[in-house]
Amino acid sequence: MPPLPGLSNLQFLVLGLLLEEPRSGRELRASLQIHGARKSTPAFYQLMARMEDAGLVDGHYAQHEAAGQIVRERHYRVTPAGRRAWRASHEFHLEVASWIQPTPARLHA
Repeated sequence: MPPLPGLSNLQFLVLGLLLEEPRSGRELRASLQIHGARKSTPAFYQLMARMEDAGLVDGHYAQHEAAGQIVRERHYRVTPAGRRAWRASHEFHLEVASWIQPTPARLHA
């Protein structure tokens, strides 16, 4: 049996989104909201800072112009450690799901 994953559901979702491609914080927040994860801006950036500190993601600032203003925006990409953590969590959940054969009664209890 694989060990319990060290990722929260939200961290797993963030890493999964970043596996597709690097994204800005704004893009990540929008994608999280589509999946039902609503975080305030400060809470989102605290989450991302913790994930950076854990070595799961790399972040950097990029500048661009928006409505005539120069805007600095944080961009993120998954690290090799983040890929490994996502994969381990994914494998854990797949294995656990393979043990359980839910019946309609169990699903609606």
